[in-house]
Amino acid sequence: MASTSTPTARSESAPQYAHEQIATALELERLDIDLFRSKTLWHPSRARGVFGGQVISQAIVAATNSVDPEYGLHCYFLASASASKPIVYFVDRLRDGRSYLTRAVKALQNGRVVFMMMCSFQKPEPWQPSRGWRMPSVPPPEACRFEEERYEEVMAREGIHPKVKGVYNDWLNDRRGSPIAIKPVEKDMSLPNSLRLCYWMQARNIPEYDAPFQKCILGYLSDLHLLSAATQALGLQRFGKGPKATAMTTTIDHSICFYDDNFDCGDWLLYVMASPAAGNGRGIVYGQLYTRQGKLVAITTQEGVVRADIRGPEEEAEKAKL
Repeated sequence: MASTSTPTARSESAPQYAHEQIATALELERLDIDLFRSKTLWHPSRARGVFGGQVISQAIVAATNSVDPEYGLHCYFLASASASKPIVYFVDRLRDGRSYLTRAVKALQNGRVVFMMMCSFQKPEPWQPSRGWRMPSVPPPEACRFEEERYEEVMAREGIHPKVKGVYNDWLNDRRGSPIAIKPVEKDMSLPNSLRLCYWMQARNIPEYDAPFQKCILGYLSDLHLLSAATQALGLQRFGKGPKATAMTTTIDHSICFYDDNFDCGDWLLYVMASPAAGNGRGIVYGQLYTRQGKLVAITTQEGVVRADIRGPEEEAEKAKL
């Protein structure tokens, strides 16, 4: 397990490049009681649309404005969103019970729904028993390198193909501009029939936000690298062509269950990911987020399109006709 000593949460930060602040990334303009509009949207390099984690986090911000801190959520990505126009979030107050409240959030752009989220909000019951899976034993974040450093190392290799170098350069710029710092941990092959990935993640240079906003930040970072656990478990490569190359990945649905309010995204969180199954062009990934002290604070699930560069029978038939 990583060191359990209590560090200075912000004693270390990524290289000082100009990067977007997480507060700016999550900021919404309130149009009416339950109607909000995004102020900024980020389209990562070579992505199909706006970063899904930002849409998730902004939807949580919108929903949280109608209740106390949230308990869990399940969301669906219905279409890619453009960064060129704002997204409007509409909160529907479905139910207010004694212990649980339910909210639905629709995200609209250009007259169509691009994202939907269901939230369950719970009144705290700290007197109830609790348990959680133990955090895997991994090197502490201080012993791991920033993802930017790994990209720079790959780009400096002799003989690297110019196109591959260009892709890594785009990823490097995305990392430098991200409000979330990432430190990959060495791969863990101990899980049977699967590949477990571990990343230390930290919101860069943030003040001490209260619990509701911490959950919004966690919603943002929860979408980072998650679906890659499915492609790596399948043995798909990032580059090249053919049955061992990744042709397409995109999120279908995403869920988060929070089991603790006491965490700080300004300190390092360990994100553990594993993909138990993939097939028919889809893959599913489970994730657990731990504080560096080993406390499990949230569990994520994501299903997405995961396609190798293989033509189906109908595509092959069309190709043969040509």
